Amino acid sequence: MNVELRHLRALAAIGDHGTISGAAAVLRISQPALSRTLDQLERRIGTTLVERTTRRLSLTDAGRRLHERAHLILNQLDDALAEAATGPQPLHIGFAWAALGDHTVSLLRTWRDQHPAAPVRVHRRDDPETALRRGELNAAIVRLMPSPPGDLLAAELYREPRLAAVPDGHPLAGRSSVRLADLRGQRVVLCSTSATTGDLWPRDQRPQTFDVANVDEWLTTIATGEAVGVTAQGTERTHPYPGVRYLPIIDGGTVAVWLLWPRVPTHPATGAFIDHARRAVADAPR
Repeated sequence: MNVELRHLRALAAIGDHGTISGAAAVLRISQPALSRTLDQLERRIGTTLVERTTRRLSLTDAGRRLHERAHLILNQLDDALAEAATGPQPLHIGFAWAALGDHTVSLLRTWRDQHPAAPVRVHRRDDPETALRRGELNAAIVRLMPSPPGDLLAAELYREPRLAAVPDGHPLAGRSSVRLADLRGQRVVLCSTSATTGDLWPRDQRPQTFDVANVDEWLTTIATGEAVGVTAQGTERTHPYPGVRYLPIIDGGTVAVWLLWPRVPTHPATGAFIDHARRAVADAPR
């Protein structure tokens, strides 16, 4: 099909920015030149990738699939070139909010001691699954499994109990623990990147909920007394916050902590890191 890297860069930028003008600015080319490149790509592969109207632009189903693969190809190329120029690249591990809770520091330190030639870089991403599929990460720690995982493999590392997060001065703040029924009459704030609430209450007993974009907004909303939250134990370890108290939920169940990685690994140390994470968590004191 004679598709070139400039075609993939064009589609990646258009999908990321949602406009020809924004993508052209990032690529530092003119808008007409970018439009011609996109037209050429669509002709060469024989399908429409971008739906254009006078008001908006959106990727087709085929466009979304190729957009994700384009990022993966471009990131893998960048990694290969960097490795050729400077040697082995770090292993990039992503997470949305709580990493591995109180296992995080000890796991990374022991990895560094045992694998000094394969440094790990840890990155917080609002959507680590997408970053993983794009090749921006080599593995990701999540508490919500992709459904279906498709081109990703997964290993459950351990389970964490659920906690309530309440503001100082709240009627529940003085308790040592709570039950789900205690939260039914509260406003519950949900974080789009760290929601572990699920269907914890019967349909006719669910509390009022609303969404915020990230864990920082979630914590601020709770600290200012606008709502309470439900989360996993790892949040208490990694996000202590002034004005927020974490309480065990006696009947809240547990949340699985998963490690995800591509079915075709994008870093030679991926398998060793997965084995290391499994051992480190299994050997940790209970």
